[in-house]
Amino acid sequence: MTERADAARNRAKVLDAAARLFADRGAANVTMEDIARAAGVGRGTLYRRYPDRASIAVALLDEHERALQEQLLRGQAPLGPGAAPAQRLAAFYRAMVDLLEQHVHLALGAEVGQSRFATGAYGFWRAHVGSLLRAAGAPEALTDSLLAPLAPDVYDYQRRDRGLTPQAIGDALAVLAERVLTGER
Repeated sequence: MTERADAARNRAKVLDAAARLFADRGAANVTMEDIARAAGVGRGTLYRRYPDRASIAVALLDEHERALQEQLLRGQAPLGPGAAPAQRLAAFYRAMVDLLEQHVHLALGAEVGQSRFATGAYGFWRAHVGSLLRAAGAPEALTDSLLAPLAPDVYDYQRRDRGLTPQAIGDALAVLAERVLTGER
């Protein structure tokens, strides 16, 4: 089913307004009323498509996450196929740090409580890391533990409160990948 032209325009207005507001104030400080007003649409129009602020943040993140998923599937090694599992995990960590650096305000808005585990992107990241663990002969039970450092609130805390650079975070995660997947101590 194709989207009506007016619905497509309203969707674009909502996403543009939300992106601006989330970037300026942080998603937690933006209400649905703020988004409707900034987009110039009625609350009914907004709620018909997006039941809450998190669903808008998920829609905004989707494009960026899909691009990373494509690189994991078909990109050049080490991010894409063809490298050792530890190298691929380290490259994935660095790519996720880049994504979070650019879009942590969206990720914080998209992940409320345990909703992180219900997103399609998390399922994809989980399948990817699980496959790397299997390939390395490491326990798949580590999958969620290896994804935990990529939680937006953890990243935001490390950047804002601890003052760590994206490079330092990526380097630390690369060490984690190497040690867990190669058994080096």
